[in-house]
Amino acid sequence: MAIEPVVTEQDAPETAPAVDIRRVRPALFHPTPLKAALRRLLSVTALVVIDLVSVAIAVYLGLVLKEVYQGRSPLWGILWQAERDWMPFIWLITVLVFWRNGLYATREARSGIGRVVSSLVLVTVVTFVFAVGTGHHFSTFMIFPTVLVLAILLDGSLRASYDVLTRDIFRIAGVRRRAALVGEGERIVDLHRMLGSSRGGIEYDFVAEVPPTPEAVAALLGGNGDGTRLDELVIAYEEVDERVLAEIVDEAHRRGVKVRVAPRPASLIVDHAEYVPGQGVPLFEVRPAAFTGADWAVKRAFDLVVSAGVVVIGLPLWLLIAAAIKLSSPGPVFYRDRRVGLQEHEFPMCKFRTMVQGAAAEQAALEAANEADGPLFKIKHDPRVTRVGALLRRLSLDEVPQVLNVLRGEMSLVGPRPLPLRDYVQLEEWHRRRYQVLPGMTGLWQVSGRISLSFDELVRLDFYYIENWSIWLDITILLKTIPAVLARRGAY
Repeated sequence: MAIEPVVTEQDAPETAPAVDIRRVRPALFHPTPLKAALRRLLSVTALVVIDLVSVAIAVYLGLVLKEVYQGRSPLWGILWQAERDWMPFIWLITVLVFWRNGLYATREARSGIGRVVSSLVLVTVVTFVFAVGTGHHFSTFMIFPTVLVLAILLDGSLRASYDVLTRDIFRIAGVRRRAALVGEGERIVDLHRMLGSSRGGIEYDFVAEVPPTPEAVAALLGGNGDGTRLDELVIAYEEVDERVLAEIVDEAHRRGVKVRVAPRPASLIVDHAEYVPGQGVPLFEVRPAAFTGADWAVKRAFDLVVSAGVVVIGLPLWLLIAAAIKLSSPGPVFYRDRRVGLQEHEFPMCKFRTMVQGAAAEQAALEAANEADGPLFKIKHDPRVTRVGALLRRLSLDEVPQVLNVLRGEMSLVGPRPLPLRDYVQLEEWHRRRYQVLPGMTGLWQVSGRISLSFDELVRLDFYYIENWSIWLDITILLKTIPAVLARRGAY
């Protein structure tokens, strides 16, 4: 049976009337919300099945490994009986915890692998407490961390495969998110570049760019030229005053079009400000972004454990890289670059040397060839880079010695990237808030397009990281850094 191509995310017929998305009681039998609800139900069902199957397999394999470790042959029937007795409770806890943590949210809003790990940890803890509280006898408590690791590997792999598979299905089926941009001048160009070609696995189809006036938006929504409906209206916030923005939003919602606003950089600073009661006018206190107390202790402990592991496990690779550097060009193995870190203090950042000796003295002559935006300095084919250095840079292996800076407390595994002195002196004042936390070896810069983003966009990512930090966000960024490096996105 032929599959009918889906041409818009909402998949509404061209002649269907617009559905006001503000309605308290939606038109359930209108084709647009009905198809969207069906697609949403199928997505949630698939994810629940993936999670439940992963947990069941993990528990079963954990029981098998326990039997093997204790020198007994696994009795498959008995193991299955033990799993059958526990699984309803474990499944219930898993679904409730995952739902609470946003793991069944829409594709674009769904949390990543870091949240999967934290949710499975919580499920394991709840199951352990319940088992001990009900007097269940265990021959070894190692079954719990064993099952946890297996569940993380299985569920993480299956969820990642599901995301890749559905993304490909959307592309083959012709699913598009039809969007229009509201703004003018350079800001609209920047916004187009920031959004990229896809979001949440669904490709964008930008059908129009209009000035930030209610009249222009109303004309667009009333008939956007090719007779098809819009899914989203994306507005450059600083281009629109509050009164005009309210009119645009109301008009879009009345016609069933979602509205998304791209904030100005400064608005991210007060995103998590705290309301101060008892004032004559509403006031919000913007608290320092620095990590303190338990947050600092957790982040620092994580940095130390992982960095020490990288040094010990990666020592043979370090020796191989050192030999290649020494044999390929004269000069030291390591290069210490002066960078600006926490509270705008300088520190020597350690890297494997990738350039010829005296490269820093040649940079002034290459300024005209700079390809990066703002204060950054990047040249795709930098003549100072050695052959071995080019390979190290493509794989980001030149950055690995920065774990030594992490162990010394000068850097963190994840955080805003530390800038060279040459770049730092060109920053604007609002950029400097990124120095309230330790700089990182990797961060949202590395997993969000890197050199393809403008510097202001990169700073926005730093602000988002600072305001939304959690240890699970760090884990997610670290895991996403690996495919970003392998794909060589922006690395040169």
